[in-house]
Amino acid sequence: MPDESASGDHGVSVSLGAINPARSNSSIPQSPEVYTEEPFTTYFDEKIAVPEEKHSCFSFRKLWAFTGPGFLMSIVDPGNIECDLQSGALAGFKLLWVVLFSTIMGLLLQSLAARLGVVTGLHLAEVCHRQYPRVPRILLWLMVELAIIGVDMQEVIGSAIAINLLSVGRIPLWGGVLITIADTLIFLFLDKYGLRKLEAFFGFLITIMALTFGYEYVTVKPSQTQVLQGMFLPSCSGCRTPQIIQAVAIVGAVITPHNIYLHSALVKSRQVDRANKQEVREANKYFFIDSCIALFVSFIINIFVISVFAEAFFEKTNKQVVAVCKNSSSAHAHLFPDDNSTLTVDIYKGGVVLGCYFGPAALYIWAVGILAAGHSSTMTGTYSGQFVMEGFLNLKWSRFARVSLTRSIAIIPALLIAVFQDVEHLTGMNDFLNVLQSLQLPFALIPILTFTSLRPVMSEFANGLGWRIIGGIVVLVICFINMYFVVVYVQGLGHVALYVVAAVVSVAYLSFVFYLGWQCFIALGMSFLDCGHTHHLGLTVQPE
Repeated sequence: MPDESASGDHGVSVSLGAINPARSNSSIPQSPEVYTEEPFTTYFDEKIAVPEEKHSCFSFRKLWAFTGPGFLMSIVDPGNIECDLQSGALAGFKLLWVVLFSTIMGLLLQSLAARLGVVTGLHLAEVCHRQYPRVPRILLWLMVELAIIGVDMQEVIGSAIAINLLSVGRIPLWGGVLITIADTLIFLFLDKYGLRKLEAFFGFLITIMALTFGYEYVTVKPSQTQVLQGMFLPSCSGCRTPQIIQAVAIVGAVITPHNIYLHSALVKSRQVDRANKQEVREANKYFFIDSCIALFVSFIINIFVISVFAEAFFEKTNKQVVAVCKNSSSAHAHLFPDDNSTLTVDIYKGGVVLGCYFGPAALYIWAVGILAAGHSSTMTGTYSGQFVMEGFLNLKWSRFARVSLTRSIAIIPALLIAVFQDVEHLTGMNDFLNVLQSLQLPFALIPILTFTSLRPVMSEFANGLGWRIIGGIVVLVICFINMYFVVVYVQGLGHVALYVVAAVVSVAYLSFVFYLGWQCFIALGMSFLDCGHTHHLGLTVQPE
């Protein structure tokens, strides 16, 4: 087994014993020590220097130095966009408040992830490797890998659809799927030009998304009164099962499990002396501001998409859409049945109906936004996969090998459906993938709350009572609503054999979630649950 110590910045090292209270009662060392090069150099071949400014409670220069990680983890992926447009088409403006609350909960969780990385010098996967026994550690790794592969598949689907729309159908869907292989080469090419340039490229992609979806928003001109009411007056009058399911899906789309692991690693790219408590506090502050700005931009993009489809296509019938598409001489009118059933849309149909109602420019600009979302999400998924594999397994793969493996797994099922089925089956995969993301959420949320609440791990930066209560409530709420989403989805399968398989998988799944939750409750201060066995698991609770 390779050396399990992880080096920090400015000569501060965090030993395994210091992090794992089961092996040592010492806290994180606060004095410099001599160390060798960090074992994992992915993304960290260069460290961003932080300018020194004395007697300043806020500095834009320092904020600029810390800006970047928040934008990498706040990417709006194609699955998120599909969830948004379906929310607008199904429920109008009624679910905008769900996006707002989901973003706030996401900000809380991302700030915990950033704080873990800054304080310990280890990202979440590395801490899991040191704290959990082998079997839970491997299970956690598998769950997170499934989430990352699911995101990669959504990127493949979104990019293939965008390429098909931009080429006016000349490039078939299967051709678009194959073209997404180029994402790997693009990522490897950009990675050679330095960390700041890579972060700037992500900023460029986010800007494209904001401009393209903002164009659709200005073109459609949704009612600002309804937008504000939907955002700040929580209600869902007249909502039924489809709308409720969509509300739950929003939570899973906005708060993604791999981003929790990703953010805790990205913050290690800044030079922070963890022996200096003031520098740690300062880093936590600026990373929090960075997350606020990035998630606000992400929130605005989500609002743009939901509002456009709420204003233009809420309660529209297929017959109305067919008539408009025929009048505009669209070649896609055949996609919609000529009846009075309620319009249902996905990423592909969404672009088509925008083109029918607001002209070809709206369709092409929509496709550009989807393409930007797809390319940005594949790069964040690649980094997440690298950190997760190295952290959980102490296994270092080359970037090319890592990207090639996950992209192959993602492309094969998407390619088969694109060749032998149609676009509806391809976009329908996003519903299943959103369920998959929802299933994986507990495996990021529970560990991050657990470890940021442990004083042996976080020292004086451990969650206080208020943070523990709020964090516990947030995790419980998110876990329960996503469980509801999954149950409703399984009920809709309508096959006895699938019910049996789902029941068996559910028992195993819930048992593992219960195990993680039990450890989390002990970390939150419920020592009566310890039963004298916690020391075997590497988790202990020190009295306040």
